Amino acid sequence: MLLSKSMLQATSQQQLKAVFEAYLDGFSPNVQEIFENFEFRNQTPRLSKADALGTLIEKFLSPDINLSPHPVLNGDGSVRHPGLDNHGMGTVFEELVRRFNEENNEEAGEHWTPRDAVKLMAKLIFLPIADEIESGTYLLYDGALGTGGMLTVAEETLKQLAKEQGKQVATHLYGQEINAETYAICKADLLLKGEGETTDNIVGGPEHSTLSSDAFPSREFDFMLSNPPYGKSWKTDQDRMGGKQGIKDPRFVIEHGGDPEYSLITRSSDGQMLFLANMLSKMKRGSKLGSRIAEVHNGSSLFTGDAGQGESNIRRWIIENDWLEAIVALPLNMFYNTGIATYIWVLSNRKPEHRKGRVQLIDATQWFKPLRKNLGKKNCELSEEDIQRICDTFLAFKESEQSKIFPNAAFGYWKITVERPLRLEGIHPERAYAPKEVKALKESASRSETAPPVIRRIHKKGTAPDPLSGLFAATIGGKPAVAEYEPDSDLGDTEQVPLLEDGGIEAFLRREVLPHVPDAWYDPKSVKTGYEVSFTRHFYKPQPLRTLEQIRADILALEKETEGLLDEIVGGGQ
Repeated sequence: MLLSKSMLQATSQQQLKAVFEAYLDGFSPNVQEIFENFEFRNQTPRLSKADALGTLIEKFLSPDINLSPHPVLNGDGSVRHPGLDNHGMGTVFEELVRRFNEENNEEAGEHWTPRDAVKLMAKLIFLPIADEIESGTYLLYDGALGTGGMLTVAEETLKQLAKEQGKQVATHLYGQEINAETYAICKADLLLKGEGETTDNIVGGPEHSTLSSDAFPSREFDFMLSNPPYGKSWKTDQDRMGGKQGIKDPRFVIEHGGDPEYSLITRSSDGQMLFLANMLSKMKRGSKLGSRIAEVHNGSSLFTGDAGQGESNIRRWIIENDWLEAIVALPLNMFYNTGIATYIWVLSNRKPEHRKGRVQLIDATQWFKPLRKNLGKKNCELSEEDIQRICDTFLAFKESEQSKIFPNAAFGYWKITVERPLRLEGIHPERAYAPKEVKALKESASRSETAPPVIRRIHKKGTAPDPLSGLFAATIGGKPAVAEYEPDSDLGDTEQVPLLEDGGIEAFLRREVLPHVPDAWYDPKSVKTGYEVSFTRHFYKPQPLRTLEQIRADILALEKETEGLLDEIVGGGQ
């Protein structure tokens, strides 16, 4: 049955409702699932009751709009209305959410990534290997699918590059999306474009969270792109997976650095880095090109999480495996619902030789074109020239004002705890105190910098002193010995020592700590390794201070502006 103006000839709203519902019943099971995710049938009685169903149908039948992916032609073959592609429909959806649901505006940004950003991401993963693409089949994946625009743009880019190289490629699209409405848009778009078979690999709905219910656990992909939700809690997923301590998912609890249960589990308040870990678990390891990944994150992905915590562990895992090629800082106000800083991470498990062991940071924050009219908070976009400039900078892999290149270890650090001895008045300086005795002394004795340190252990003969590790030379009963002191919890402090520190931790302590507190030490067993990326530090441009002459001129100008003002105020009050 065709949706036509004959429907509008129904004699009553009840008859129109019945005819329209019969029309909906005529679609295939695939389309029925789309209706279900949109909860479309729930709306029909409401529209009918409000006498608005006929008006809505009339709007969709209007010759002035075209919501089809195919163009509407004039009689002479010229285009009357261009087709509305996936990204166009995504724009419509995003604008509706933004305009009519402002109180839920933070959620709106989960649905859609601007087309200019997607184009850049696609080029960043395909251009470096454009001349290595062979004829064959490639699998593309997005674990935070939204309306599917990222996959379709990536597919178009891959096919175009392959065509330019004289190659023929086939693609299979895979994706997972928790939001029912955006999943329905994606599926509808694929059906309208005649790609119904692809919908079998598109999974979505509230019960299909990528984090807690991976739809493709054994599948590996050639190319992966995603814009996961950032700053959003994944506590519900965490609980479904057994709680933070009960998670055993091999995507998030792995073996690395000699730790058989190396945890990638992040804070429950923000799960964005877990989407990246999910993609990394799906990399192809046996193919020539391996896998290439581009994923958008906000700034917290660069530095949030202390050494040993999930976010830092993910960064460490990525960088120590030499998978990170580059991070691109995008202009502010690029996205529709937020003006925060965003970054594209570019990763590969087949780094070219000239990139091995190094990471490129690109500052593209000033490369944009202002929009004539804001779209939500989006007030700028990447022009074709901007995209090309970023890609050229990425491919050139050279140092410049906007491009910095670092060895992998430049982002790593050791987190150490610097201890100092507990010093209490009235103690015996040549005997060791048991933990219970120390606890009692802390409550009764007074601390003093001039008091002797409390000994917690006297080591057996033959132990060599090592003050930096907490083993101090002492005299016990007139004989030389090695003592270990009780640390004072009030004086303990932490330090971050760069992995590239010349001489390592001990050289750092000798230079930065011991000149100020000679009795300090650290416990080598408690050292943790962390990684963070600081764009601000590497691209900071200090503003020169004003000269004294400029300051003096400003003061004199202000004096001139206010000359007579006090007399006027006082005189006016008399």
